[in-house]
Amino acid sequence: MLMKKLIAFFFQGLLYIAPIGITLFILYKAFFLVDDIFKPLIFRIFGFHIPGVGFIVLFLLITLLGFAGQTIIAKPIKIIINHFLDRAPLLKTFYTSIKDFLSAFVGKDKKFNQPVLVKVNLISDLEKIGFVTREQLSELGVEGKKVAVYFPHSYNFSGELFIVPADQVKRIDGAPADIMKFVVTGGVVSFKSSEKQEKI
Repeated sequence: MLMKKLIAFFFQGLLYIAPIGITLFILYKAFFLVDDIFKPLIFRIFGFHIPGVGFIVLFLLITLLGFAGQTIIAKPIKIIINHFLDRAPLLKTFYTSIKDFLSAFVGKDKKFNQPVLVKVNLISDLEKIGFVTREQLSELGVEGKKVAVYFPHSYNFSGELFIVPADQVKRIDGAPADIMKFVVTGGVVSFKSSEKQEKI
């Protein structure tokens, strides 16, 4: 039993360290390869060695690769996917919904970055943790000062969107990722907070 646990922990450790280790190994090998290629070339041109030239060239090459991936490679693929989805409207609806939902978590325009505590029942003083996703709702015809709050479900990849009065919403002072983990795990995972709560 103990040996089984040790092996499980070992492989878990490998999972954590493998991506970092492989990346560092590739960078290490790439650095010496680039340095060996460019060092003699620089010496022939300038007549002396420039310290760190391999690192600079490697940095520029990786940056160029990232740029190419974002523009030259990624854009044509996006065009092909969009062209295909335009021919399948139902599939496009599912695809865009999932894409927008995932980008709200990990994309450039993260939406779940305002954790709040919402009073959902004034009689029992019941409160619920959620995330403000939109503060302006006039385009929906919502009157009064109300905000859109997303409430993730515990132990599930789903949730509900509520439109609630802004005066019943208090900001939670904590890292959004930690708050999300706290909610999704049903309150099992703890998070650091300064106990400072503000009204929206």
